[in-house]
Amino acid sequence: MGRGDPTISPRLALGAALVLLAAAALPTPAAGVNVTAVLAAFPNLADFARLLASTPVAGELAGRSSLTLLAVPNANLPQSPSAFAAAAGADIADVLRYHVLLEYLSPSDLARLPASGKLVTTLFQTTGRAPSDLGAVNLTAGPNSTVVVRSPAPSPGSNATVLGAVTAVPYNLSVLTVGGLIVPSGFDLAASESRPSPPVNITRVLADARGFNVAASMLQASGVAGEFEADEHGAGITVFVPTDDAFAGLPATDRLQSLPAERKAIVLRFHVLHSYYPLGSLESIVNPVQPTLATEYTEAGRFTLNIARINGSIAIDTGIVQASITRTVFDQNPVAVFAVSKVLLPKEMFSRVDADSTATAPPSVTMAPNAAGSKQTPPTRLLSPPDLHGEDNKSSATSAMAKGTGTGWWCIGLMYLQLHLLLPLV
Repeated sequence: MGRGDPTISPRLALGAALVLLAAAALPTPAAGVNVTAVLAAFPNLADFARLLASTPVAGELAGRSSLTLLAVPNANLPQSPSAFAAAAGADIADVLRYHVLLEYLSPSDLARLPASGKLVTTLFQTTGRAPSDLGAVNLTAGPNSTVVVRSPAPSPGSNATVLGAVTAVPYNLSVLTVGGLIVPSGFDLAASESRPSPPVNITRVLADARGFNVAASMLQASGVAGEFEADEHGAGITVFVPTDDAFAGLPATDRLQSLPAERKAIVLRFHVLHSYYPLGSLESIVNPVQPTLATEYTEAGRFTLNIARINGSIAIDTGIVQASITRTVFDQNPVAVFAVSKVLLPKEMFSRVDADSTATAPPSVTMAPNAAGSKQTPPTRLLSPPDLHGEDNKSSATSAMAKGTGTGWWCIGLMYLQLHLLLPLV
């Protein structure tokens, strides 16, 4: 092959092909943008940028794309934004989340607003703390081509006028300035900052969130809900609430509803940690075996939950049931309420005979899932990811072997391709 010969060497072709394959296997970068870095170029938004960085909101935006940020210039921010939020009965992080619209809006989009306005969901709506659609904002056209941002509810709430567009990363991030902080409707703008917050009514929270009718009625009928309000003081509480679908998915043999009142109350207390854990704390929990409110009514080491992060979600293992947190229902220190995919049945009262049936046992008898009468200590790790009952070590090994076999055939194919390309050179 001469110097001027345009023929490509088989070795070079093979090398190029391998480089392309390796590049295709690399994970693609996240589509989100660094909002703090974008705001750093605008000194008049420095105070708002620092406010974002002081809360979890900046981190929550890192993995998101296609959003609009309503930034407040330094001159328009309250002297103490946190005090302003507290006086309204809100947390400053939630107020900032209300300024993040989960939709990319350019100035031309604002110019085309319909007469009725445009309803846009905010990051605050995703927390589960906004009743109904009060986590959204309504963008309406005002006089002289202005745009006003306000709550969609008829009840009074603060509003602000869009001052102008600052910058944009097309279709990922649009930054608009507004004339002041906006507080969602439902917060009391005239509330005193020094007034202590009343206890959280868990039953009312579940009724507003919808999809928790069974849990709400059981808590109300048992009187356990009253215990929650008394336990909010001090370290706070964390409540795991099964959805109505979770109760509907219980096998008929579980007979939870037919339990005596005192045992049913133990099951309900088993869904409560006597400490406030927001979602981030649960993801990085140091001691996975956590006592529950039921532990305090029985004895140490019993009625505990094993909590761990598995496959990107928070998994909860009771010893016979593995559930996962599906969403945040309420999170305001000192109370956190999370929806869970299954009813948490304590192993001290229930024992799985097989994947489809359940036998009940007195609370004084601890039964292992697969060996009746054997002693079982609280698990130190989850046996399998949530919602994967019935998959034993053998099936996991078979899956791993199948993956290994597929990789082996891939390597053999590459070797065959290399030999085929290099044979003419021999």
